[in-house]
Amino acid sequence: MAKSKSKVILIVEDDEVILRALYLSFHEGEFTIATATDGETALSMTQRLKPDLVLLDLVLPKKSGFDYLKDMKADPVLKSIPVIVLSNLGTEDNKEKAKDLGALDYFVKADTDLSVLVQKAKKVLEKNS
Repeated sequence: MAKSKSKVILIVEDDEVILRALYLSFHEGEFTIATATDGETALSMTQRLKPDLVLLDLVLPKKSGFDYLKDMKADPVLKSIPVIVLSNLGTEDNKEKAKDLGALDYFVKADTDLSVLVQKAKKVLEKNS
């Protein structure tokens, strides 16, 4: 069976307005979108779907984005999946911690135009295809 060319992006975000905006921004492209609103669900979905890219908020119910990253990157099957953090935690400490845990890039929600995020995601997916 031929594999679908559509790339899978998992969006992990607990704010419904932001989640919807992200979903719409990426859904218009050639992507298959999956969503999770807490860290525990996100981890089980990552294990099941093995997405091509994860967009991750850090402040999440049940399991923080930092804990999700730590658990995901500790899994030999999942650790190569690129993760882009999109959070309102804008301090250098948080950025450094996320990157130390394996995040590929870090965007502050309040400072980021969604079109910039979509372009970054496309570049990452092209590079990893």
